[in-house]
Amino acid sequence: MNNNIEDIYELSPMQQGMLFHKLAAPSSVVYFEQNCFTLQTQLDISAFQKAWQRVVDRHPILRTSFYWENLDKPYQVVHQQVDLPWEFQDWQNLSLQEQQKQLKAFLKADSDRGFDLSKAPLIRLTLIQVADDTYKFVFSFHHILMEGWSISWLWNEFYQFYQAFCQGKDLYLERPRLYREYITWLQQQDLQKAEAYWRQKLKGFTVPTPIAVSKTSASFSSQKEAYDRQQIQISATLTTALKSFARKHQLTLNILLKGAWALLLSRYSGESDIVFGATSSGRPAALLEAESMVGLFINTLPLRVEVPANAFLLPWLKNLQAQEVEMRQYEYSPLLQIQQWSEIPRGLSLFDSLLVFNNYLVDSNQGNLAQSMGISESRSFEKTNYPLTLVVEPDADSLHLLIPYDTRHFERATISRILNHLENLLEGIVGNPQQRLSELPLLTQAENTQFAQWNNTQTEYPQETCIHELFEAQVEKTPDAVAVVFADEQLTYRELNTKANQLAHYLRSLGVKSEVLVGICVERSLLMVIGLLAILKAGGAYIPLDPSYPQQRLAYMLEDSQPTVLLTQQQLVENLPDHNAKLICLDSNWEVIAQHRQHNPDYHLSSDRLAYVIYTSGSTGKPKGAMNTHRGICNRLLWMQEQYQLTATDRVLQKTPFSFDVSVWEFFWPLITGARLVVAKAQGHRDPNYLVNVITQQQITTIHFVPSMLQVFLEAENLETCDSLLRVIVSGEALPVELQQRFCDQLNAQLHNLYGPTEAAIDVTFWQCQNSLTTQKTVPIGYPIANIQIYLLDENLNPVPIGVPGEIYIGGVGVGRGYLNRPELTAEKFIPNPLSEQPGTRLYKTGDKARYLPNGEIEYIGRIDYQVKIRGFRIELGEIEAFISQYPTVRETVVVATDTQSLVAYIVPQTEQTLAISELRNFLESKLPSYMVPTAFVLLEALPLTPNGKCDRKALPAPDTTRPELEAVYQPPQTEVEKTIAEIWQEVIQVENLGIHDNFFELGGHSLLLVQVHSKLQKTFQRDFSMIEMFQYPTISHLARYLIQESSEQPSFTQHSHRPESRTASVQQRKQARKEHRAATKHKSH
Repeated sequence: MNNNIEDIYELSPMQQGMLFHKLAAPSSVVYFEQNCFTLQTQLDISAFQKAWQRVVDRHPILRTSFYWENLDKPYQVVHQQVDLPWEFQDWQNLSLQEQQKQLKAFLKADSDRGFDLSKAPLIRLTLIQVADDTYKFVFSFHHILMEGWSISWLWNEFYQFYQAFCQGKDLYLERPRLYREYITWLQQQDLQKAEAYWRQKLKGFTVPTPIAVSKTSASFSSQKEAYDRQQIQISATLTTALKSFARKHQLTLNILLKGAWALLLSRYSGESDIVFGATSSGRPAALLEAESMVGLFINTLPLRVEVPANAFLLPWLKNLQAQEVEMRQYEYSPLLQIQQWSEIPRGLSLFDSLLVFNNYLVDSNQGNLAQSMGISESRSFEKTNYPLTLVVEPDADSLHLLIPYDTRHFERATISRILNHLENLLEGIVGNPQQRLSELPLLTQAENTQFAQWNNTQTEYPQETCIHELFEAQVEKTPDAVAVVFADEQLTYRELNTKANQLAHYLRSLGVKSEVLVGICVERSLLMVIGLLAILKAGGAYIPLDPSYPQQRLAYMLEDSQPTVLLTQQQLVENLPDHNAKLICLDSNWEVIAQHRQHNPDYHLSSDRLAYVIYTSGSTGKPKGAMNTHRGICNRLLWMQEQYQLTATDRVLQKTPFSFDVSVWEFFWPLITGARLVVAKAQGHRDPNYLVNVITQQQITTIHFVPSMLQVFLEAENLETCDSLLRVIVSGEALPVELQQRFCDQLNAQLHNLYGPTEAAIDVTFWQCQNSLTTQKTVPIGYPIANIQIYLLDENLNPVPIGVPGEIYIGGVGVGRGYLNRPELTAEKFIPNPLSEQPGTRLYKTGDKARYLPNGEIEYIGRIDYQVKIRGFRIELGEIEAFISQYPTVRETVVVATDTQSLVAYIVPQTEQTLAISELRNFLESKLPSYMVPTAFVLLEALPLTPNGKCDRKALPAPDTTRPELEAVYQPPQTEVEKTIAEIWQEVIQVENLGIHDNFFELGGHSLLLVQVHSKLQKTFQRDFSMIEMFQYPTISHLARYLIQESSEQPSFTQHSHRPESRTASVQQRKQARKEHRAATKHKSH
């Protein structure tokens, strides 16, 4: 073999990267290139084969293989002579259908076959004759040899040789410049100067630009690598317009595409500072005749683009072009080095998408070639190691946009939308160069129409009816039916109406009327229901004041709202804070109240008048009063009745504290439909055993739970006695899929998932849960209710595409009036509707994040302020919670981010089951990226709850870091195998005091260093193992166990339990742990 070696030299950085990916995934087809051409001509097959062999003979890179075994760094070896793998097949006897089927199978088999990089040549040709003058020509090679520009050059040479051979002549072409010259040139470049440039260019960029995806991490982890591709052709009209625009404004077509891609990524990610990969030709002008060299010259570089919403398009594009011109000085920079110079955390890619602009050399010979060879069709197959690649191929008349993508990351429909959105942006660019970036259209007309259809919820309900009027109408229908029950007391509809009327007339005598605020601070009782109805009948708006609230909170609410009248009970008077309201005790003052008239007040109230003010938590620590009108609440109640249809036989349990908005429908829905309202005892909503008893005794059919409380309720004893339940409503938190399934397994009732804020009449979307397992992480919040519109918008109030997260904005009749005495906050949260042509309409900005699914369902993602950054990684806490909830022995969980840049998971285990933290951590590591695995786990008997049953995150205890199962700590190597591995790592990575749980890649290890470590390990342990094992066992502990197990030196070793590595601990944390360990060791030695 040595006699056949012509040359040996190093790899380019791009080649090193491709080799590394091949070693890491030998069976992967990444960087396998396959071109299939249809040739319609009479071929001289012998001349055809001979011409391609001559091309291979001329170019050393086509006779090159790669060596890395037992070497500190890989080399490429040029062979003096190789036989070109060539195959001819005759399919003329097959039908067209059979030929198509067989070609598809052949191309897949050819792709699966791939190439062994250690064996030259890394190229093979197949010519398939399908008709007398028609052939399929399959040209396959590994990208490590060359790129598209080189292919174009090779075709030119081939054509010259082929013409000569067909004429019985030979041909001499001038000796080509060698690829090795480029490698030499690369090695002479100033990397220090490049480092300074890239550090400055990428300064402050710490998180890769995400692309919205339709698939979950769980589905990705379980799927085999698979790729697909989609493409569109930009019309000749738009292509001409783009070229004219570029010429007019002295821009390149390449820049227009990069600008459009940057805009798309910004819209999809919600970021104004984005980075994507872009290929450069890599053929430096300083290298003589570089354009005629054959080899891999392209380089992938990060392009960082600021996308300020208010920037004007044309200056922005010119700045982008100037930035690219500047970057060309440093296009020789290895991407691996750039990654290390950046502030992106170790183990994380600098970018997840790549743009390739194929602008190959075209001369007259190529036109002759295409015509002479009858090339009527060309199909190519290429896979990069990026989840998504945009390939732009311009020709004389049009632009072709092609996206190869990883199907584990992206749905086919998502890619189709991306291509359509890109085309829309290109049309927007040429349409008006003076517009702002935020004004460029992204969505297609079809999508805008679809969103409008999903929001077409118009329903005819009485628009001028008030809540109490709906109740009064029901009194006329069923006056003697039992309306409300509390403990052993009850009132019929007539009795309840009479008492409420008496109190209403009394309130009217005290000046209560439209828009007058009336406070009500009473214990749970019949008086509470009477008081609420009476305030509404008098025309006023009620302010619920929970007597269990702290004095300070009640004092603030009274001071802020300044109610004219305050309804209470005698036993509560002493504990009330100071106020200026007229005080009425409903119990001790009832004799006076009862003297007033019993008939309905003859007082017309407009439905746009205030019905109540409910105080919700505020970010400043002071609650804010959300104001809602009769029209919004009536719409909500009438929709609920139409959807769920209560009857006179239904019994609704009112258990939510009346200071929370869910109580509104619990009180009034049964009372406007003839059903029975059952009021639970004080604090009963927190007692699952009490709830089981009252459901059983009162034969409750309808009840509400916050998901946290539903978890607890399903654990209650005698749950099977709750067979009267027909429907359970959940809202207030994201509903885990596992909880939905548990409910369906344990109760024979319907489960409905509702979503909505206090500021928009309680609930605005609905979803009927299904008794089936699903791949979704959370249960959808569904669709908008009647006369409500849901908009998912980005920061610039543009609708986001399907699958892309956006903030939930609510429109329609349910939108509240705003916040009491908070005009600035009201203006911030209740904004003019930019999507409506109707003047005066508003949207409520929720602060919640969601996305549309393709069928129009809305999937809740979480609070915008629950998205955190931990050590540069963008993390949705709700996603982690969803995966923890999948673990069999977990009942409930909450994940929080601490001030020390770590994640803590609080977990309530299933009753009477043991939860092993180490096993849970292993489970999460198989489902989530390492940076999303919590650092600490805290086991609780129950989650602390707020008064309305939601998890009280502020009351969660701090993790006890002294408990060994909570956090991985530094552990030095113990066994001889561990010590040997650590010595090799230390020598290669140049990091001291390695611990057995340290992750190679998080310590700064990369592809070239991994090759060195792999080589040294093989030499030291005198055994062969692939690079794959280095990925599967990236810690000293795991790698040592693997080596010991494989060599059977200690077969019992694997029987011992072991700590999983902590992949999330930072290098800084581990350095501190090592200092402490060294100090302790030093102390022991003295």
